[in-house]
Amino acid sequence: MTALPPLTLGIHTVPYPIIQGGMGIRISGANLAAAVANAGGIGIISAVGLGMNSPYFDIDEKSPKKRQEQFFEANRLALIDELQKARALSPKGIIGVNIMVAARDYETLAPTAADHGANLIISGAGLPLGLPGLTAHRPEVALVPIISSVRAAQVVCKKWQRNFNRLPDAFVVENPQSAGGHLGAKAEELGDPAISSEAVIPALVKYLADTYDSPIPVIAAGGIYSHETLVKALALGASGVQIGTRFIATEECDADPRYKEFHLNADPADVVLVPSPVGLPGRALRTPFVDRVMAGELPGEKSQCFANCLQVCKFRDKRETYCILRALDRACRGDVENGLVFSGSHVGQGDRLVPVAEVMRELVVG
Repeated sequence: MTALPPLTLGIHTVPYPIIQGGMGIRISGANLAAAVANAGGIGIISAVGLGMNSPYFDIDEKSPKKRQEQFFEANRLALIDELQKARALSPKGIIGVNIMVAARDYETLAPTAADHGANLIISGAGLPLGLPGLTAHRPEVALVPIISSVRAAQVVCKKWQRNFNRLPDAFVVENPQSAGGHLGAKAEELGDPAISSEAVIPALVKYLADTYDSPIPVIAAGGIYSHETLVKALALGASGVQIGTRFIATEECDADPRYKEFHLNADPADVVLVPSPVGLPGRALRTPFVDRVMAGELPGEKSQCFANCLQVCKFRDKRETYCILRALDRACRGDVENGLVFSGSHVGQGDRLVPVAEVMRELVVG
Protein backbone atom coordinates (compact mmCIF):
# COMPACT_ATOMS: atom_id res chain seq x y z
CA MET A 1 0.00 0.00 0.00
CA THR A 2 1.21 3.49 -0.89
CA ALA A 3 0.00 6.34 1.33
CA LEU A 4 -1.77 9.01 -0.70
CA PRO A 5 -1.14 12.74 -0.29
CA PRO A 6 -3.92 15.29 0.19
CA LEU A 7 -4.95 17.45 -2.76
CA THR A 8 -5.19 21.24 -2.70
CA LEU A 9 -6.97 23.23 -5.40
CA GLY A 10 -6.90 26.93 -4.65
CA ILE A 11 -8.08 27.38 -1.06
CA HIS A 12 -9.69 23.93 -0.93
CA THR A 13 -7.95 20.81 0.42
CA VAL A 14 -9.26 17.24 0.59
CA PRO A 15 -7.69 14.25 2.34
CA TYR A 16 -7.33 12.15 -0.82
CA PRO A 17 -6.15 13.18 -4.31
CA ILE A 18 -9.30 11.89 -6.01
CA ILE A 19 -11.74 13.91 -8.09
CA GLN A 20 -14.88 12.17 -9.29
CA GLY A 21 -15.40 12.86 -12.97
CA GLY A 22 -18.36 14.84 -14.25
CA MET A 23 -20.73 12.55 -16.17
CA GLY A 24 -23.89 13.72 -17.90
CA ILE A 25 -26.77 13.62 -18.25
CA ARG A 26 -27.53 13.16 -14.54
CA ILE A 27 -25.05 10.33 -14.11
CA SER A 28 -23.08 12.40 -11.62
CA GLY A 29 -25.52 14.58 -9.74
CA ALA A 30 -25.87 15.64 -6.14
CA ASN A 31 -26.06 12.13 -4.67
CA LEU A 32 -22.82 10.87 -6.20
CA ALA A 33 -20.93 14.13 -5.74
CA ALA A 34 -21.90 14.39 -2.07
CA ALA A 35 -20.96 10.76 -1.38
CA VAL A 36 -17.49 11.22 -2.88
CA ALA A 37 -17.00 14.48 -0.98
CA ASN A 38 -18.06 12.82 2.28
CA ALA A 39 -15.52 10.05 1.66
CA GLY A 40 -12.63 12.51 1.38
CA GLY A 41 -12.48 13.24 -2.34
CA ILE A 42 -13.89 15.98 -4.54
CA GLY A 43 -17.41 15.37 -5.82
CA ILE A 44 -18.45 16.77 -9.19
CA ILE A 45 -21.90 17.54 -10.58
CA SER A 46 -22.15 17.48 -14.36
CA ALA A 47 -24.06 20.52 -15.61
CA VAL A 48 -24.80 18.93 -19.00
CA GLY A 49 -28.52 18.90 -19.71
CA LEU A 50 -29.58 19.01 -16.06
CA GLY A 51 -32.83 20.66 -17.05
CA MET A 52 -33.95 17.79 -19.32
CA ASN A 53 -35.44 15.68 -16.56
CA SER A 54 -36.60 18.48 -14.30
CA PRO A 55 -39.91 20.13 -13.42
CA TYR A 56 -38.73 23.26 -15.24
CA PHE A 57 -38.74 21.81 -18.76
CA ASP A 58 -41.57 20.63 -21.02
CA ILE A 59 -40.06 18.48 -23.78
CA ASP A 60 -43.37 18.63 -25.66
CA GLU A 61 -43.43 22.43 -25.95
CA LYS A 62 -44.35 23.16 -29.59
CA SER A 63 -42.68 26.54 -30.10
CA PRO A 64 -38.96 25.98 -30.91
CA LYS A 65 -37.99 29.41 -29.60
CA LYS A 66 -39.91 29.02 -26.35
CA ARG A 67 -38.65 25.45 -25.92
CA GLN A 68 -35.02 26.51 -26.27
CA GLU A 69 -35.44 29.42 -23.87
CA GLN A 70 -37.15 27.12 -21.40
CA PHE A 71 -34.40 24.52 -21.75
CA PHE A 72 -31.62 26.94 -20.86
CA GLU A 73 -33.56 28.38 -17.93
CA ALA A 74 -34.34 24.83 -16.77
CA ASN A 75 -30.62 24.00 -16.83
CA ARG A 76 -29.88 27.03 -14.66
CA LEU A 77 -32.58 26.28 -12.12
CA ALA A 78 -31.78 22.56 -12.03
CA LEU A 79 -28.10 23.33 -11.39
CA ILE A 80 -29.08 25.50 -8.42
CA ASP A 81 -31.27 22.70 -7.08
CA GLU A 82 -28.52 20.12 -7.51
CA LEU A 83 -25.92 22.25 -5.74
CA GLN A 84 -28.29 22.90 -2.84
CA LYS A 85 -29.05 19.19 -2.56
CA ALA A 86 -25.36 18.27 -2.66
CA ARG A 87 -24.56 20.80 0.04
CA ALA A 88 -27.36 19.49 2.24
CA LEU A 89 -25.94 15.97 1.88
CA SER A 90 -22.33 17.09 2.36
CA PRO A 91 -22.24 20.31 4.41
CA LYS A 92 -18.43 20.41 4.67
CA GLY A 93 -17.36 18.48 1.57
CA ILE A 94 -15.70 19.96 -1.50
CA ILE A 95 -18.22 20.02 -4.34
CA GLY A 96 -17.54 21.14 -7.90
CA VAL A 97 -19.34 21.45 -11.23
CA ASN A 98 -18.18 20.28 -14.64
CA ILE A 99 -19.35 22.68 -17.37
CA MET A 100 -18.63 22.21 -21.07
CA VAL A 101 -17.29 25.20 -23.00
CA ALA A 102 -19.17 23.78 -26.00
CA ALA A 103 -22.54 24.29 -24.28
CA ARG A 104 -24.46 27.33 -25.50
CA ASP A 105 -25.43 28.26 -21.94
CA TYR A 106 -21.85 28.00 -20.65
CA GLU A 107 -21.68 31.71 -19.83
CA THR A 108 -24.83 31.38 -17.72
CA LEU A 109 -23.95 28.12 -15.97
CA ALA A 110 -20.44 29.14 -14.86
CA PRO A 111 -21.48 32.15 -12.74
CA THR A 112 -24.56 30.23 -11.57
CA ALA A 113 -22.31 27.48 -10.19
CA ALA A 114 -20.04 30.04 -8.54
CA ASP A 115 -22.96 31.91 -6.98
CA HIS A 116 -24.65 28.83 -5.53
CA GLY A 117 -21.95 27.06 -3.60
CA ALA A 118 -19.61 25.32 -6.05
CA ASN A 119 -16.09 25.16 -4.63
CA LEU A 120 -14.57 24.60 -8.05
CA ILE A 121 -15.44 24.57 -11.74
CA ILE A 122 -13.90 22.06 -14.11
CA SER A 123 -14.25 23.04 -17.74
CA GLY A 124 -13.43 21.22 -20.97
CA ALA A 125 -14.86 20.43 -24.43
CA GLY A 126 -13.02 23.50 -25.63
CA LEU A 127 -10.55 25.84 -23.94
CA PRO A 128 -12.21 27.93 -21.20
CA LEU A 129 -10.37 31.11 -22.13
CA GLY A 130 -13.00 33.43 -20.64
CA LEU A 131 -13.82 31.47 -17.48
CA PRO A 132 -12.04 33.77 -14.98
CA GLY A 133 -14.12 36.69 -16.22
CA LEU A 134 -17.35 34.80 -15.61
CA THR A 135 -16.43 34.04 -11.99
CA ALA A 136 -14.30 37.06 -11.06
CA HIS A 137 -16.82 38.05 -8.37
CA ARG A 138 -16.19 34.69 -6.65
CA PRO A 139 -12.39 34.43 -6.39
CA GLU A 140 -12.69 31.61 -3.84
CA VAL A 141 -13.97 29.27 -6.57
CA ALA A 142 -11.11 27.19 -7.98
CA LEU A 143 -10.93 27.04 -11.78
CA VAL A 144 -9.64 23.91 -13.48
CA PRO A 145 -9.43 23.56 -17.28
CA ILE A 146 -9.38 20.15 -18.96
CA ILE A 147 -6.65 19.86 -21.59
CA SER A 148 -4.88 17.07 -23.46
CA SER A 149 -1.59 18.74 -24.41
CA VAL A 150 1.09 21.04 -23.03
CA ARG A 151 0.37 23.45 -25.86
CA ALA A 152 -3.24 23.84 -24.73
CA ALA A 153 -2.09 24.55 -21.16
CA GLN A 154 0.33 27.19 -22.42
CA VAL A 155 -2.45 28.95 -24.32
CA VAL A 156 -4.74 28.96 -21.27
CA CYS A 157 -2.06 30.23 -18.89
CA LYS A 158 -0.97 33.06 -21.18
CA LYS A 159 -4.53 34.16 -21.95
CA TRP A 160 -5.61 34.05 -18.30
CA GLN A 161 -2.53 35.96 -17.14
CA ARG A 162 -2.88 38.64 -19.79
CA ASN A 163 -6.63 39.12 -19.59
CA PHE A 164 -7.42 38.33 -15.95
CA ASN A 165 -4.11 38.35 -14.03
CA ARG A 166 -4.88 34.83 -12.89
CA LEU A 167 -3.59 31.31 -13.45
CA PRO A 168 -5.54 28.04 -13.29
CA ASP A 169 -5.80 26.36 -9.89
CA ALA A 170 -5.00 23.04 -11.61
CA PHE A 171 -5.18 21.29 -14.96
CA VAL A 172 -6.98 18.05 -15.67
CA VAL A 173 -5.05 16.12 -18.32
CA GLU A 174 -7.40 13.77 -20.12
CA ASN A 175 -5.83 10.73 -21.75
CA PRO A 176 -8.02 10.20 -24.85
CA GLN A 177 -6.62 6.70 -25.25
CA SER A 178 -8.64 5.40 -22.31
CA ALA A 179 -11.05 8.10 -21.05
CA GLY A 180 -14.80 7.73 -21.36
CA GLY A 181 -17.12 10.17 -23.08
CA HIS A 182 -16.04 12.76 -25.60
CA LEU A 183 -12.36 12.60 -26.45
CA GLY A 184 -9.96 15.42 -27.18
CA ALA A 185 -8.46 13.68 -30.20
CA LYS A 186 -9.53 12.23 -33.53
CA ALA A 187 -9.83 8.47 -33.83
CA GLU A 188 -6.75 8.22 -36.04
CA GLU A 189 -4.67 10.06 -33.43
CA LEU A 190 -5.41 7.73 -30.53
CA GLY A 191 -2.46 5.44 -31.20
CA ASP A 192 0.04 8.30 -31.03
CA PRO A 193 2.28 7.88 -27.94
CA ALA A 194 2.74 11.65 -27.86
CA ILE A 195 -0.79 12.08 -26.42
CA SER A 196 -0.42 9.41 -23.74
CA SER A 197 -0.39 10.25 -20.04
CA GLU A 198 3.20 9.01 -19.87
CA ALA A 199 4.21 11.70 -22.35
CA VAL A 200 1.94 14.64 -21.50
CA ILE A 201 1.87 14.63 -17.69
CA PRO A 202 5.65 14.77 -17.01
CA ALA A 203 6.08 17.39 -19.75
CA LEU A 204 3.27 19.54 -18.36
CA VAL A 205 4.50 19.21 -14.78
CA LYS A 206 7.96 20.35 -15.89
CA TYR A 207 6.62 23.27 -17.92
CA LEU A 208 4.49 24.55 -15.05
CA ALA A 209 7.27 24.15 -12.47
CA ASP A 210 9.82 25.88 -14.71
CA THR A 211 7.53 28.74 -15.72
CA TYR A 212 5.48 29.73 -12.66
CA ASP A 213 6.45 30.42 -9.05
CA SER A 214 3.23 29.11 -7.53
CA PRO A 215 2.47 25.39 -7.91
CA ILE A 216 -0.25 24.42 -10.39
CA PRO A 217 -1.36 20.83 -9.72
CA VAL A 218 -1.80 18.43 -12.63
CA ILE A 219 -4.70 15.95 -12.40
CA ALA A 220 -4.50 12.74 -14.43
CA ALA A 221 -7.72 11.50 -16.05
CA GLY A 222 -8.52 8.45 -18.14
CA GLY A 223 -7.79 4.80 -17.39
CA ILE A 224 -7.59 5.14 -13.61
CA TYR A 225 -9.71 2.61 -11.77
CA SER A 226 -7.61 1.10 -8.93
CA HIS A 227 -5.10 1.96 -6.24
CA GLU A 228 -2.31 0.71 -8.49
CA THR A 229 -3.30 2.84 -11.48
CA LEU A 230 -3.77 5.83 -9.19
CA VAL A 231 -0.28 5.43 -7.73
CA LYS A 232 1.13 5.05 -11.25
CA ALA A 233 -0.43 8.38 -12.23
CA LEU A 234 1.07 10.09 -9.18
CA ALA A 235 4.46 8.62 -10.08
CA LEU A 236 4.28 10.46 -13.41
CA GLY A 237 4.14 13.72 -11.47
CA ALA A 238 0.40 14.20 -11.14
CA SER A 239 -0.91 15.66 -7.89
CA GLY A 240 -4.20 13.83 -8.16
CA VAL A 241 -6.52 11.84 -10.41
CA GLN A 242 -9.97 12.17 -11.89
CA ILE A 243 -12.05 8.98 -11.99
CA GLY A 244 -15.42 8.61 -13.69
CA THR A 245 -16.35 5.09 -14.81
CA ARG A 246 -15.46 3.42 -11.52
CA PHE A 247 -18.13 5.46 -9.71
CA ILE A 248 -21.01 4.49 -12.01
CA ALA A 249 -21.66 1.06 -10.48
CA THR A 250 -22.27 2.56 -7.03
CA GLU A 251 -25.37 2.84 -4.92
CA GLU A 252 -25.20 6.64 -4.92
CA CYS A 253 -24.68 7.17 -8.65
CA ASP A 254 -27.59 9.29 -9.89
CA ALA A 255 -28.34 7.20 -12.99
CA ASP A 256 -31.28 4.82 -13.33
CA PRO A 257 -30.60 1.35 -11.84
CA ARG A 258 -30.79 -0.18 -15.33
CA TYR A 259 -27.96 2.10 -16.48
CA LYS A 260 -25.82 1.05 -13.54
CA GLU A 261 -26.56 -2.64 -14.07
CA PHE A 262 -25.69 -2.33 -17.75
CA HIS A 263 -22.32 -0.88 -16.76
CA LEU A 264 -21.82 -3.51 -14.10
CA ASN A 265 -22.38 -6.34 -16.59
CA ALA A 266 -20.11 -4.88 -19.28
CA ASP A 267 -16.46 -5.69 -19.89
CA PRO A 268 -13.68 -3.99 -21.91
CA ALA A 269 -14.66 -5.91 -25.08
CA ASP A 270 -17.94 -3.96 -25.08
CA VAL A 271 -16.20 -0.58 -25.32
CA VAL A 272 -16.21 1.11 -28.73
CA LEU A 273 -15.53 4.49 -30.30
CA VAL A 274 -18.71 6.12 -31.54
CA PRO A 275 -19.05 9.21 -33.75
CA SER A 276 -20.61 12.23 -32.10
CA PRO A 277 -22.40 15.30 -33.44
CA VAL A 278 -19.75 17.49 -31.81
CA GLY A 279 -17.23 16.26 -34.40
CA LEU A 280 -14.90 14.17 -32.24
CA PRO A 281 -15.40 10.53 -31.23
CA GLY A 282 -16.66 9.35 -27.87
CA ARG A 283 -15.87 6.16 -25.97
CA ALA A 284 -19.03 4.24 -25.09
CA LEU A 285 -20.52 0.80 -24.52
CA ARG A 286 -22.09 -1.07 -27.40
CA THR A 287 -25.87 -0.87 -27.47
CA PRO A 288 -28.39 -1.38 -30.30
CA PHE A 289 -28.44 2.41 -30.62
CA VAL A 290 -24.65 2.57 -30.96
CA ASP A 291 -24.68 -0.26 -33.50
CA ARG A 292 -27.09 1.74 -35.66
CA VAL A 293 -24.97 4.86 -35.36
CA MET A 294 -21.83 2.98 -36.34
CA ALA A 295 -23.69 1.53 -39.33
CA GLY A 296 -24.28 5.08 -40.52
CA GLU A 297 -27.97 5.18 -39.72
CA LEU A 298 -29.86 8.10 -38.22
CA PRO A 299 -31.33 6.05 -35.38
CA GLY A 300 -34.89 7.16 -34.92
CA GLU A 301 -34.26 10.88 -34.51
CA LYS A 302 -37.23 12.27 -36.41
CA SER A 303 -37.57 15.68 -34.85
CA GLN A 304 -35.56 18.77 -35.58
CA CYS A 305 -33.09 20.04 -33.00
CA PHE A 306 -35.22 20.92 -30.01
CA ALA A 307 -32.80 22.60 -27.61
CA ASN A 308 -29.97 24.14 -29.66
CA CYS A 309 -27.73 23.10 -26.78
CA LEU A 310 -24.28 23.00 -28.43
CA GLN A 311 -22.10 25.55 -30.17
CA VAL A 312 -21.23 22.97 -32.85
CA CYS A 313 -23.65 20.16 -33.71
CA LYS A 314 -23.79 18.06 -36.89
CA PHE A 315 -27.30 16.90 -36.07
CA ARG A 316 -28.66 20.44 -35.83
CA ASP A 317 -26.68 21.88 -38.73
CA LYS A 318 -26.47 18.97 -41.20
CA ARG A 319 -28.93 16.35 -39.91
CA GLU A 320 -25.99 13.97 -39.49
CA THR A 321 -25.39 11.47 -36.64
CA TYR A 322 -28.02 11.95 -33.89
CA CYS A 323 -29.24 14.23 -31.12
CA ILE A 324 -26.72 13.55 -28.37
CA LEU A 325 -28.87 15.25 -25.73
CA ARG A 326 -31.75 12.85 -26.35
CA ALA A 327 -29.40 9.84 -26.60
CA LEU A 328 -27.75 10.57 -23.26
CA ASP A 329 -31.09 11.42 -21.62
CA ARG A 330 -32.69 8.14 -22.73
CA ALA A 331 -29.77 6.17 -21.33
CA CYS A 332 -29.68 7.91 -17.97
CA ARG A 333 -33.42 7.22 -17.54
CA GLY A 334 -32.78 3.51 -18.09
CA ASP A 335 -33.47 3.05 -21.82
CA VAL A 336 -29.95 1.86 -22.50
CA GLU A 337 -30.92 -0.03 -25.67
CA ASN A 338 -31.91 3.23 -27.36
CA GLY A 339 -29.41 5.48 -25.62
CA LEU A 340 -25.75 6.42 -25.46
CA VAL A 341 -23.82 4.94 -22.52
CA PHE A 342 -20.40 6.57 -22.21
CA SER A 343 -17.65 4.54 -20.55
CA GLY A 344 -13.92 4.48 -20.02
CA SER A 345 -11.87 1.60 -21.38
CA HIS A 346 -11.58 -0.11 -17.97
CA VAL A 347 -15.22 -0.96 -17.41
CA GLY A 348 -16.32 -4.02 -15.44
CA GLN A 349 -14.23 -3.66 -12.30
CA GLY A 350 -16.87 -5.04 -9.92
CA ASP A 351 -19.53 -7.71 -9.62
CA ARG A 352 -22.14 -5.78 -7.62
CA LEU A 353 -23.31 -2.28 -6.82
CA VAL A 354 -21.35 -0.95 -3.86
CA PRO A 355 -21.39 2.21 -1.75
CA VAL A 356 -19.12 5.03 -2.84
CA ALA A 357 -17.29 4.76 0.47
CA GLU A 358 -16.24 1.21 -0.44
CA VAL A 359 -14.88 2.31 -3.81
CA MET A 360 -12.98 5.13 -2.13
CA ARG A 361 -11.46 2.70 0.40
CA GLU A 362 -10.27 0.42 -2.40
CA LEU A 363 -8.77 3.38 -4.29
CA VAL A 364 -7.05 4.73 -1.19
CA VAL A 365 -5.68 1.54 0.37
CA GLY A 366 -5.73 -1.00 -2.47
